[in-house]
Amino acid sequence: MQRRVFSLGLMSTAAAPLWWSQPAWAAQIGQAAPAFSLSDTQGRRVSLADFKGRPVVLEWLNPGCPFVRKHYQGNMQGLQREYTGRGVAWLAINSTEPASVDYMAPATLAQWMREQQAAATAVLMDEDGRTGRAYGARVTPHMYIIDAEGMLRYAGAIDSIPSARVSDIERATNYVRQGLDELLAGRPLSVSTNQPYGCTIKYKA
Repeated sequence: MQRRVFSLGLMSTAAAPLWWSQPAWAAQIGQAAPAFSLSDTQGRRVSLADFKGRPVVLEWLNPGCPFVRKHYQGNMQGLQREYTGRGVAWLAINSTEPASVDYMAPATLAQWMREQQAAATAVLMDEDGRTGRAYGARVTPHMYIIDAEGMLRYAGAIDSIPSARVSDIERATNYVRQGLDELLAGRPLSVSTNQPYGCTIKYKA
């Protein structure tokens, strides 16, 4: 099965204009993160507002994507455990449309996450794609960091090496870890956006 991969190199906002970044109508760095309310894999409604006063990570997820599977060899789960343990809410969002071969029904996705021993705060279904489009999410994994005041502080790749090789994780700069450490220490993020890489999200037409 052929997969479209989006990866044009990684750049920080300090070094490059945002010509490649989210559309003008999508979430922008330094502005309020778009509100949303989605059902989790158990059918419960979860809203961004539920986590007011806490930093939030948004992780766009598709288990059929080799780039997602790369990071679920332990890297993503480790980040989830570490930062939820430090008070961060971690929301994994699946925007894959039901007609896609990569679509997983809620119960199947929940089972997959259990098998991976994931530690996300919630796993959310965005089957109509509205939340993904509001954030300008393009690929899986596409990562976002929202601060405790609800402002979007990071949007981009999980790390600095756009490959599907697990061996690259150790030598890559993990932008999510770096950003969360800076945010939790009360410092501005040294990298606030860059080019995400991964499999194109299969949005509903």
